[in-house]
Amino acid sequence: MFNLDTFINQYVTKRSSSMFLQDIEENRADLSERIFGKTVLVIGGAGSIGSSYIKALLPFKPSALVVVDTNENGLAELTRDLRSTKGMYVPEDYVPYPMDFASPVFEKMFRSRGGFDIVCNFSAHKHVRSEKDIYSVEALIRNNVLNAKLLLDLLTDFPPEEYFCVSTDKAANPVNIMGASKRIMEDVIFSYSDKFPVKTARFANVAFSNGSLPAGFLARISKLQPLSAPSDVRRFFVSPEESGQICLMSCILGRNREIFFPKLEEAQMMTFDAIGTELLKAHGYEILECSSDAEAIEKAEDLKNGSKKYPVHYSISDTSGEKAFEEFVTDTETADYDRFRSLGVITDKEIPDKTRIAILFDDLNAVFNKSVTVKEEVVSIMKKYLPNFEHIETGKSLDSKM
Repeated sequence: MFNLDTFINQYVTKRSSSMFLQDIEENRADLSERIFGKTVLVIGGAGSIGSSYIKALLPFKPSALVVVDTNENGLAELTRDLRSTKGMYVPEDYVPYPMDFASPVFEKMFRSRGGFDIVCNFSAHKHVRSEKDIYSVEALIRNNVLNAKLLLDLLTDFPPEEYFCVSTDKAANPVNIMGASKRIMEDVIFSYSDKFPVKTARFANVAFSNGSLPAGFLARISKLQPLSAPSDVRRFFVSPEESGQICLMSCILGRNREIFFPKLEEAQMMTFDAIGTELLKAHGYEILECSSDAEAIEKAEDLKNGSKKYPVHYSISDTSGEKAFEEFVTDTETADYDRFRSLGVITDKEIPDKTRIAILFDDLNAVFNKSVTVKEEVVSIMKKYLPNFEHIETGKSLDSKM
């Protein structure tokens, strides 16, 4: 019988257990001291990384856990999963709220509780496909940047002991708006580091996370639909369990204005077509390579008649914002590789220039308040703030592909 966790360990991460287990064990006493009896707020907790963070956190027995997410169905499944897991500690004060963290009702809830000891924000647009036009770009930037500041302003009234907001490897030398927005987010949260401790983490693709291409492979196979994937895009992968663990260690063990990242070697990168091929083999299929999406769709009809030759279309990436490789640290950043066995830490980050951030926000709000604007205007504003932002624009979105 196919087991996804086993498949990820064997063919994607190629690790039999989490790469962070030893670091967690060596720091277990510190983690317990900092989490036990604390009140915790997790925003975006119904997603792949947020839910994995919660599962990594709960064994250290916080006194309260409030989870906020706009995905009501995801919150229901999270609760069922936690309640159904043998030995899982769930505090008596556990409340999942289907709400937007930028909404007035969220602020009411937050103020009524007098804030939280630990606040983690996983709410983010994470896909490059989220920058297809000016409307999707505005939604992405409002969620990843502008609304993040609204939360930080609220936190200044109730300063937490720890604040964590997840970043991305794509924030290092960004080539797409999503990555640039998360790089700006890093500066925004660090600009509040004189009010409370702030930390973040850059890491790779989470294998088979919600909405990811590998998760899409499983959906396609369940519907006997063809697979499509880029053959030239190489990515680092961590398991869902590892994604929660790196966020937990960054949040609790990180120092103010530090960025955690996994120690991964270039040889550990994987291509999506390789994952698709191994996944189909694990399901008992042979690979039938096709020259186009249309041909693959046509050939997929044979699957309904019992064919074991599965049509795939692997091709060179030609969509906007795709980076051929991934990196965690830029040439201008200082990293400590000795503090942990499996984690590097970007240190010595200064408090960003708050005046520059204010100007950036004014420029973004001004362009979004116009009746008509275009994507290029937003890219220009972001490039003015991030001189190393080299946006890759091909005029073609991922939504044009299977």
